[in-house]
Amino acid sequence: MRILVVEDDKNLNRQIADALTEAGYVVDQAYDGEEGHFLGDTEPYDAVVLDIGLPEMDGISVLERWRADGKKMPVLMLTARDRWSDKVAGIDAGADDYVAKPFHIEEVLARVRALIRRAAGHASSELVCGPLRVDTKASKADVGGMPLKLTSHEFRLLAYLMHHMGEVVSRTELVEHLYDQDFDRDSNTVEVFVGRLRKKMGMDLIETVRGMGYRIREPQE
Repeated sequence: MRILVVEDDKNLNRQIADALTEAGYVVDQAYDGEEGHFLGDTEPYDAVVLDIGLPEMDGISVLERWRADGKKMPVLMLTARDRWSDKVAGIDAGADDYVAKPFHIEEVLARVRALIRRAAGHASSELVCGPLRVDTKASKADVGGMPLKLTSHEFRLLAYLMHHMGEVVSRTELVEHLYDQDFDRDSNTVEVFVGRLRKKMGMDLIETVRGMGYRIREPQE
């Protein structure tokens, strides 16, 4: 899962980005509204953490422009202001949730997880497909109760496919959502990770749809 953090306080931006990275997300960072708007407009993100008080372009304006352009990624808005009117303005602009500063980083992580989960239509942090269970909160997976020893990249790929269970996900989409903007998009690592996952799971739940991509097959299939 790929997250954009737009926050002009570089120390806070780093703290949020480090926590998200530690939790298994790929993170891009922006420090002003114009840069944040550009990244959100040109790159695919599974969620955005967006501060209201940004230089160059404020967070409300950034979000309004994204929504006007049809960008639907869930947005968690950060505000240092404790006025209800600012919270209402953020929600009206298209924010999906908000956190008032100061906050605990753990709350931001929990809200980001919830936004991604709801966007994919899941009610629980545990995603299940037959004997396969992926715990997005603990960043763990198991098959029939037996833990899978996965690398961070393997877990990200598996979690993304599980969030989109039953859907065909192209290789391009996987690369765009699993790596930051500086990653070599021409690599064949997706195929390598899929092969490793199949071997570690001991079953072929990941289906290759010829010419289209990959799909986690739902139990009824």
